[in-house]
Amino acid sequence: MFDFGTKFGGERQKSSMIEVEGLVKRFGHITAVDHISFKVEKGEVVGFLGPNGAGKSTTMRVLTCFLPADEGRCKIAGFDVLSESMEVRRRIGYLPENSPLYEEMSVEGFLDFIADIRGIPESEKKDKIDKMIETCGIQPVMKMDISELSKGYRQRVGLAQAMVHDPEILIMDEPTSGLDPNQIIEIRELIKKLGKEKTVILSTHILSEAEATCSRMVIIDKGKLIADGSLEEVSRLASGANVHRVKARGDRSVIEREFKNLPGATGFKLLGEESGLLSYEVYGEERRELCEEIFAAAARSHFTLGELYHERRTLEDIFIHLTRGDER
Repeated sequence: MFDFGTKFGGERQKSSMIEVEGLVKRFGHITAVDHISFKVEKGEVVGFLGPNGAGKSTTMRVLTCFLPADEGRCKIAGFDVLSESMEVRRRIGYLPENSPLYEEMSVEGFLDFIADIRGIPESEKKDKIDKMIETCGIQPVMKMDISELSKGYRQRVGLAQAMVHDPEILIMDEPTSGLDPNQIIEIRELIKKLGKEKTVILSTHILSEAEATCSRMVIIDKGKLIADGSLEEVSRLASGANVHRVKARGDRSVIEREFKNLPGATGFKLLGEESGLLSYEVYGEERRELCEEIFAAAARSHFTLGELYHERRTLEDIFIHLTRGDER
């Protein structure tokens, strides 16, 4: 039968680089991944977030052909991870949480070994290894045994082995786990550099890592997908409103009349009064910051502003709100 996903010349027509549809993975009576669906487009750097035990690593292992799905379908660069696993493996680089390195080998010997396993022709091998040495910054340790390396350098060697065959897609599971603060910064910078050339998905529960490196967040909890979008989009989902905090002194009826008629405002709420200052939340339309309008209203109607700021939630606030929900 003719494959309508194939162009002349045998190259598979691609849509998204990673496609997950209705993925389910069970271990006995435990459902680790529960009907999740998402896509990753070419050139995106996506953070796959969730608390420990949320199902992140299980999803990564299905995407990289280590585990079969119980239900659903996953595709990498247009190839099915179950029925076309060899094609999938050619197109991904995988860095698991505990990178499997042969400690008795030198860094140089290990990368040469990986290049052979990947089937890189002898005529191309040196250039590809040299490129990874430069990209991952491991020149100083090339002659050392892996057993002698720091955790940071081991992680860099793990990245080098994942990319020596120049894959289109890089999949990383907790890439900064166990690193010290300086090493974390170094690996983050390396990931951002790689994101300019590759499609990257990295799982993490370290929120600052995702905030610093990723353009988009996919958040799962208890195996279910609960949010998917940019930080701004996920923030709006968590907060439910564009919030401005205002403390004002003056005639309450005048203040509230101004808030009611404020351009771009969708409502307000009186929180209380302390020392003559009325405390309000003023809600705005999506992406609309109202600080200038509120300041102008105060000047126009002669009430005094004791405090005025646009509330910006951190990723940690959003994460707690989404993963704890009613518990919070």
